Amino acid sequence: MTTFTAPKGIPEYFPPNSAAFLAVRDALTDAARRAGYGYVELPLFEDTTLFARGVGESTDVVSKEMYTFADRGGRSVTLRPEGTAGVIRSVIENGLDRGQLPVKLYYHGAFFRYERPQAGRYRQLQQVGVEAIGVDDPALDAEVIAIADEGYRRLGLTGHRVDLSSLGDDTCRPQYRERLLAFLRSLSLDEDTRERAEINPMRVLDDKRPEVRELVADAPLMVDHLTDSAREHYESVKQHLRDLGVAFNENPRLVRGLDYYTKTTFEFVHDELGSQSGIGGGGRYDGLMAELGGQELSGVGFGLGVDRTLLACRAEGLDVGSAARCDLYGVPLGDAAKRRLVREAGALRAAGVRVDLAYGGKGLKGAMKAADRSGARFALVLGERDLEAGEAQLKDLSTGEQRSMPLDGLVDEVLSAVAKA
Repeated sequence: MTTFTAPKGIPEYFPPNSAAFLAVRDALTDAARRAGYGYVELPLFEDTTLFARGVGESTDVVSKEMYTFADRGGRSVTLRPEGTAGVIRSVIENGLDRGQLPVKLYYHGAFFRYERPQAGRYRQLQQVGVEAIGVDDPALDAEVIAIADEGYRRLGLTGHRVDLSSLGDDTCRPQYRERLLAFLRSLSLDEDTRERAEINPMRVLDDKRPEVRELVADAPLMVDHLTDSAREHYESVKQHLRDLGVAFNENPRLVRGLDYYTKTTFEFVHDELGSQSGIGGGGRYDGLMAELGGQELSGVGFGLGVDRTLLACRAEGLDVGSAARCDLYGVPLGDAAKRRLVREAGALRAAGVRVDLAYGGKGLKGAMKAADRSGARFALVLGERDLEAGEAQLKDLSTGEQRSMPLDGLVDEVLSAVAKA
């Protein structure tokens, strides 16, 4: 019989390791919720033009990495490669930009890019993102960066840093673009890189090839050509970060891989991950909403890699997320005992206790081994004699201590034991 395997380049998370994945995702999203961001659930695929216009046709994401196909109606659709363009589309379509500003949203889920699979680089990647739309305030830029930093620190990470720069505004970027383009035209670049430079010269500064990096080592830098207002914005962001206690590293060569970024741009880096050291990043995108048919409203946001953050936790030896599937494991010995424990398990679950049972008629020895594998703190054993006596045996699996407790009022007794554990 034919067997099946998961598609290449797609990580799977299953117990007990999935507990760490959930812990990472929840820590990153919780930081956003506590800053007043509301949840948005985005489509997994959108009109291809949304990403071509929103992300930028000169980017590797659009030109090389998107999963694009025609649906049954002949429409060109693309599995989402990133989150910002979809959020902006949703804000415009649903009129959220007509209400209180800024619109503060967070999201999480799978994103898709056709890349060569390797450690930390997947074709289905998991991200947590936030977007704050409608207010051009340096304090909001700093808040977004601080949210990401807090999420990482709540996981216990200490080996990460945030690289920070400014990509200028609509006033200084055109002049800088001409200076950079003139510089790039003087170099011996290959044809593909030269064509990319003509579309968006700053993308060449993001090229990871050593030979290209060497050629552009003396390229003019955006931070040296900022207007007074753009520089004031950048300095204000840095001051707010200092006030928030967020350390940062100024990196004037930082260029994000998407075309829509302006002014503040940042990337979180963890050097222990090798070539895939970027664990998250983002920036401000002042012209994106208008480009996608909405108002002239600014925005700022980030996308944090859940997969790579989990790798960073492992690199630092952090034990995140409890692998325990339940708090209590029920061990029924006999049909009558099973009926009673099934009922008690339902009541305990309703009271908030995570409960699993030994199914399939396991004997005491096999059921206790299963209880140990579940990660539960307690095992609740109920046999025929216990039923007759109106009691059950609660065993603390970490200490081996065992005590009897009455079946009447069992829920309250177990709740008390779990609370004290």
